[in-house]
Amino acid sequence: MKKEKEEQTLENRCPACKASISFNPTLGKWKCEYCGSEFSLEEMQQSEDNASTEKNNSKKKEEPDNYDNYVSYHCESCGAEIIADDQTAATFCVYCGNTAILQSKLSGKFSPDKIIPFKKEKQSAIDAFKGLSKGRPLMPKGFNDTNNIEKIRGVYIPFWLYDLQISGDVVMDAKTIEKWTVGDTHYTKTNTYKVTRGGTMNFNNIPVDGSSRFDNDIMNTIEPFDYKDLVPYNHAYLSGFYAEKYDQEGAEILKEASDRALNTAKNVLRDDARMYASKVIVSDSLEPNEKNKTYALLPVWMVNVKYNNKMHIFAMNGQTGEFIGNIPLDKLKVLLYTIIIFTISMAVCILITYLAFIGGGLS
Repeated sequence: MKKEKEEQTLENRCPACKASISFNPTLGKWKCEYCGSEFSLEEMQQSEDNASTEKNNSKKKEEPDNYDNYVSYHCESCGAEIIADDQTAATFCVYCGNTAILQSKLSGKFSPDKIIPFKKEKQSAIDAFKGLSKGRPLMPKGFNDTNNIEKIRGVYIPFWLYDLQISGDVVMDAKTIEKWTVGDTHYTKTNTYKVTRGGTMNFNNIPVDGSSRFDNDIMNTIEPFDYKDLVPYNHAYLSGFYAEKYDQEGAEILKEASDRALNTAKNVLRDDARMYASKVIVSDSLEPNEKNKTYALLPVWMVNVKYNNKMHIFAMNGQTGEFIGNIPLDKLKVLLYTIIIFTISMAVCILITYLAFIGGGLS
């Protein structure tokens, strides 16, 4: 039976009126919807309770992992008891709507190093979904109606950012081709070589999704993020958004980052052999070396769409606005387009054949 435990929460309050306050991506500041005040990060930090700040920024320590538990917390605003699963780091009270930051999920070893704050608001994700019909004639009519949006959430996704150094060599089978003509005779000469290229390459901030709950293909597709916007983590940025803690780490995650770096290194070394017509890597001695690892929260708008009783997942990069997802096809439209293309192709073939026949007859 799954256990339930009491969870302490953090909540960001307006320094002026003490109402719940949220981060505004457009302003890059915290704006109170009650009194209209706006605050910078420094001003928010100054207003925080010192004890809460020290606890939130405490030194990382190892804590036992238990992903089978649920946690309960009491909303600081209305006192309601809310149940969340053990992977949720920030959520909302379903009764009053205030953000609740689950303290233990973002402290100790789960304390993030960096965060990229949201730059795109909820409306940007809605507008991107509404614009899906542009250039997609086979999309079902009405699919991108906003009424089909079942849920839309701004979520900080846990990512590991790796700095890796790749060193070693690659060995390639390469060929050059020479062609010439003497009289009516055409000659082709193929030269085969064994080519070696090597070196050392540094890769910074290779991202790997640290949560098993989010599709890696989706997370990889909304890249890249601009890591110039990485700032030191502060829980105030979570106001108005959901957040997850990581549940994947270690060798498996490092391997995913290493594979990405190794593939890029191989491509760079292969492309360096420019003078060859073809080259195939047959062996390599490339080795990855981890230089640094950063635990970061990156902004993503998740859009759940229900159409014809089937769920479709879309995601938008909360920093750059890159919007992706699998769009269904209208089977009737596909059939009609196939018939139209086939008919046009047949008509063109018949016309060409006819013109060729007429031309041959005239000659």
